[in-house]
Amino acid sequence: MSFLFSFPAPPPCPEAEDLRAEVRTFLDAEIADRTPLRRAESWNGFDADFSRKLGERGWIGMTWPKRYGGHERSALERYVVLEEMLAAGAPIGAHWIADRQSGPSLLRYGTEDQRQHFLPRIAVGEHFFCIGMSEPDAGSDLASVRTRAARVEGGWIVNGSKVWTTNAHLCHTMILFCRTGSLDTADRHGGTSQFLVDLALPGVAVRSIAALTGEHHFNEVVFQDVFLPETALLGTEGQGWAQVMSELAFERSGPERFLSSFALLVELMRVIGRDPSERAAIAVGRLAAHIASLRRLSRSVAGLLAAGADPALQAAMVKDLGAMVEQEIPEIARQIVTPEIGDDTYAAVLAYLTMHAPSFSLRGGTREILRGIIARSLGLR
Repeated sequence: MSFLFSFPAPPPCPEAEDLRAEVRTFLDAEIADRTPLRRAESWNGFDADFSRKLGERGWIGMTWPKRYGGHERSALERYVVLEEMLAAGAPIGAHWIADRQSGPSLLRYGTEDQRQHFLPRIAVGEHFFCIGMSEPDAGSDLASVRTRAARVEGGWIVNGSKVWTTNAHLCHTMILFCRTGSLDTADRHGGTSQFLVDLALPGVAVRSIAALTGEHHFNEVVFQDVFLPETALLGTEGQGWAQVMSELAFERSGPERFLSSFALLVELMRVIGRDPSERAAIAVGRLAAHIASLRRLSRSVAGLLAAGADPALQAAMVKDLGAMVEQEIPEIARQIVTPEIGDDTYAAVLAYLTMHAPSFSLRGGTREILRGIIARSLGLR
């Protein structure tokens, strides 16, 4: 049996490496006082002022057309900016989802009016998006969506709820995935659509969900008789599933899928120093090799997306393998340097990422769902 998939080498991009030095200089100045613990927040760090500074430098919407506020730079230049931000622990959570997937979805499926309205605001770091996919009691079964948009004169009325909605309490707009047609047990993916929802609309309630660490990133968003005009529909009515699946290729393949625990790796290397034990050297070398391999795969997906391909299989592989490494880092670090041996800074970062690590194989699609996608794409089920 032969399987047809590949991770082709991304095209050369000398401009990206020139940009890398510029990004590092910027970060050295802007986040010099950010503690290792705050850097461990990675892409959960929300700082609207920082996002606006990135927008001023042209580092949001980098690949988008200039007529929509973008900068028509390459996908690999964007990749360099992103991986440097993540490796440094910069607070990119405010603009993060809009830049990563909401903007590309608008470019692909949005009307001209929608693009003109939203994209320039995203690109300057002033308009933030969240994702309305997961629902209570649904687990990973996105096709069991129960939030419904019913047609009325002039638009739709939405009722239902979404859960685990990151930063909904701080965002302006949600891309909502919901059911617009009747449920067909023979085609559970049919009859779904996407909408652009202003979170300030009457009938929208955002309720906080505390993380294990006590932080407030997650929310439940409840819709009670929320009216959406015709212009709120994103893409084609009834094609929501296909649109969501194409969006997930952007969500699952980036360096955020293997750099979430990077701050702990940096602290571990600081603590073990330049003369580590043999055991520590082997463990760190192994983790470094995994990260280098994942980076290569992830950059390949960036190149495929830039070429207009649909690398859903490759993106699922990057996400699954990346989550494994991200979850390994806290456990390996604890085995090499316990909190009692390390200093307070190391212990704080270790504790923070140990509590967050279980979520790494849940967000963006659970491990079981991803492996099902991979198996189906390879003809194994």
